[in-house]
Amino acid sequence: MSHALATPSAVEYGHVEHVSVYFDDLDAFGILHNSRYVVLLERALTAYWAERGVSYQGGQRSAPDTFHAVREFTITYRAPIAATGPVAVHFWLEHFGTSSAEYAYRFSSLDGSVVHAEGRRAIVRLDPATLRPTPWTETGREVAANLLRPAPSAA
Repeated sequence: MSHALATPSAVEYGHVEHVSVYFDDLDAFGILHNSRYVVLLERALTAYWAERGVSYQGGQRSAPDTFHAVREFTITYRAPIAATGPVAVHFWLEHFGTSSAEYAYRFSSLDGSVVHAEGRRAIVRLDPATLRPTPWTETGREVAANLLRPAPSAA
């Protein structure tokens, strides 16, 4: 089996994280339940940020950037995931603004030959005291910079 998506260097932009599908993630038809895609994406994003020092552990935030809310989540299902085991989640940032960010993502087989689902997820960083939008920190900007999709070149 090829692991073409196994490492971030195998993609032109963004990051690939492997997440596990467990038996209890499957529905009565033996396919990944639609609601579990949100959870698996969150796990992939959490692993990426935690490896870079931005996490929530022991009731404490390592950085203020962990306090954000999902503003929008869209998904298009392409081919069902009908097994347990690892799946590749490729995600990147289409936009990283003053207080908001827009991820795009794709769930695929490990070898990249099957796209299971794709979509986008928009978030807003919030001030914990006021619950109003607030700017990302410099640390957040540095970590996010590695996820930004390059702008298309003008032809």
